[in-house]
Amino acid sequence: MAIKMALLTPNDLININRQLQEADSVVQKVTGLDIKDVCQALYGTSPLSEKVGIVPVTSGNGIIGNFSASLHAITQYFGFDSFVTDMPDVSGYYEAVQNGAEIILMADDHTFLAHNIKNGKMANNQPCTGVIYAEIASRYLKADSKDVLVMGLGKVGFPGAAQLVQKGFRVYGYDPDARLLKRAVSDLGVIPLDPANPKKFSTIFEATPCANTIPEAVLSENCVLSTPGIPCAISEELRKKYDVQLVAEPLGIGTASMLYSVL
Repeated sequence: MAIKMALLTPNDLININRQLQEADSVVQKVTGLDIKDVCQALYGTSPLSEKVGIVPVTSGNGIIGNFSASLHAITQYFGFDSFVTDMPDVSGYYEAVQNGAEIILMADDHTFLAHNIKNGKMANNQPCTGVIYAEIASRYLKADSKDVLVMGLGKVGFPGAAQLVQKGFRVYGYDPDARLLKRAVSDLGVIPLDPANPKKFSTIFEATPCANTIPEAVLSENCVLSTPGIPCAISEELRKKYDVQLVAEPLGIGTASMLYSVL
């Protein structure tokens, strides 16, 4: 049975441009690069005003309010020429192609994809989101070691953990699902975090759909927490207490990763 994505709500997407600008500011502070620079470094690509067709999809739980408008704002923010089709679903896809779209963005309850019609490349939001948030974490300028903690090793966390392993980090991982943790250990060499004997980290990547997953025992002062998870992985109390540099944003960073990956 297919597994549904963690669904956004219209409230998550309010003022998406402001949320993206604030996240970009934090990314620059912790990495020295903005989101565009991180994407360019990760994929070796940069946009040339490619035309993006955003197609609303009505299947499953239906169209999320603000979703298509938010994608339009995000694509514009990253330098793409985008439009939202008037028609949804197959008719919308046809309309997008007829109007010159080079890249199609569309999502249902299970898959959010970017498809570059010209070169055939296709990207799924979940692995692209994991990779970009892990990449941002890996570039933390004040990291005190090559140790990284990954909380959540599912469809977003596993690709992120793989990215960190590939870059030479010593990756500690935790997931309450023993099967996911076992796979990460066997396939990637992830070191299981012992909740009864935790260690502190200056770099943390979190990818779960749960709130407050980060325990106080793993936090170092001024650590970076890079997380696409909604709701937020850390309480406001702990964030302030440890001056945590929080990179979190509901849609734009993952979408940028998808778009740059298909150029």
